[in-house]
Amino acid sequence: MLQQRLLDIAIAEFGAKGLEGASTRGIAKAAGTAMSSITYHYGGKEGLYLAAADHIAGQIGDHMAPALRDGGVTADMTADDARAAIHQILARFIDTMGTHKSSAFSLFVVREQMEPTEAFDRIYGGLMGKMLETMVQLVCIATGRRDAFASEVAVVTLMGQVVTLRASRATVLKLLRRKDLDAEALSALAARIGANTDAILDRMIAERQELP
Repeated sequence: MLQQRLLDIAIAEFGAKGLEGASTRGIAKAAGTAMSSITYHYGGKEGLYLAAADHIAGQIGDHMAPALRDGGVTADMTADDARAAIHQILARFIDTMGTHKSSAFSLFVVREQMEPTEAFDRIYGGLMGKMLETMVQLVCIATGRRDAFASEVAVVTLMGQVVTLRASRATVLKLLRRKDLDAEALSALAARIGANTDAILDRMIAERQELP
C-alpha cells in the first residue's frame, strides 16, 4: 500500500534528519511514487510529518491497549489491585520498548522529546498520555496517597526505567555485552524493574505513614 510505504520511509527520514533536513523528493523516490502523491495524501511535508507522528502514536496504542484495558482504574479497586495493574502495564511497556525493532520510531520520538512540535502533541495525545495518567491514578490508589504531584514524580521514575531500553539501547547492550536484548536479558531486566517498582511503591506508603 502506497500510504504505508510513504509513512514507513518518512518516519525513517524524519527520524534521521528531522523535519527541516528531510527531503520529500527523496521520500517519494524511495517509495516509488511521485512528489504529487505526498501533496495529494498529506498536503505537503508538514502534513506528512504529522501523519508520521499519528502512525507512531497508533502503533504504540495498539501494543499498549490490552494492558490499559485490563489494568484500568475501577471504582472498587484495592491497593493490591492497583499494584498488580501497575506491574501489568510496565510489563507490557517493557515488551514494547525491549522488542520493538524500529530504530526509526525511536529516533523520531527522541527528536520530538528534545524539541517538541505539534507532532509531540499528537504522540502524547494518543494512548501514551492516557497510559501515564492511568499510571498516576494507580500509584495514588496503590500507595494511599492522594498527592497527585508525588504520584506524577513516581510515574516519571517508573516509566524511565523502561524508556531507557530504547532511548539508551546502545549503552544497555554495551553494558550487558549483547548484540540484542534476548529473552534472558529481558527477563532479568523485567524482574529488576518489577522489584524496583515494588520498592518505590513501598517507600511511598512508608512516607505516607510518616506524615503527621
